[in-house]
Amino acid sequence: MLYWVMKAVLTPVLRFCWEIRVEGREHVPSRGPVILAANHRSFMDSLFLPLVVRRRVTFVAKAEYFDDAKTAWFFRGVGQIPIRREGGSAGERALASATEVLEAGGVFAIYPEGTRTRDGYLHRGHTGVARLAERTGAPIVPVGLIGTDEIQAVDRRMPRLFRTVRIRFGPPVLPDRLAAADERLVLRQLTDEVMFEIHELCGYEYRDTYATRAAEVAPAEPAVMAALVLDEVARAS
Repeated sequence: MLYWVMKAVLTPVLRFCWEIRVEGREHVPSRGPVILAANHRSFMDSLFLPLVVRRRVTFVAKAEYFDDAKTAWFFRGVGQIPIRREGGSAGERALASATEVLEAGGVFAIYPEGTRTRDGYLHRGHTGVARLAERTGAPIVPVGLIGTDEIQAVDRRMPRLFRTVRIRFGPPVLPDRLAAADERLVLRQLTDEVMFEIHELCGYEYRDTYATRAAEVAPAEPAVMAALVLDEVARAS
């Protein structure tokens, strides 16, 4: 309930402050499990993406944000679920949380790059997104986010108003090719295909290197930790 209340409150505010253009929303299934895999340029990505999807969108986020009553309500309200990093495998817990969402027929969002870009390029994806699709059979819908860094770049404290954001959804990428003998190679190929589709949607120049992550940025962001810890599981398998 809180999610839909927050969405009802934020939607008119965000649409008043920025022009939001959406293409290809019909590629997001109206029911059943689906993984949204998007490029990541701004903190605002995690507000704009759920705004334009008609279904509830879930991220995973650092559990410490849920320990403080002053912030817990907001993170729950925007569709995040907590994951603790201490004790046991954070990767397995993230994978289990995401799997639970998808097995219940939900929508799970992730940024395969693992952090916001700091140089403006689209970077190589971590294979955790493919691992999650392989485990659940959920299709991966690539998403291109355009212009969000012009609203609030990584090092900018306050967003700029009255800019244009474009959100483009592409046809689903299916995990059915994961039956090959060399699973790690297939996971890498599937991830690269997803990143290629994201590149086609957003148009930003691609660099086949992992994005540089500032220590204070990535762990706290929604769906960023998911990409990193799911990739941890993929490498360990």
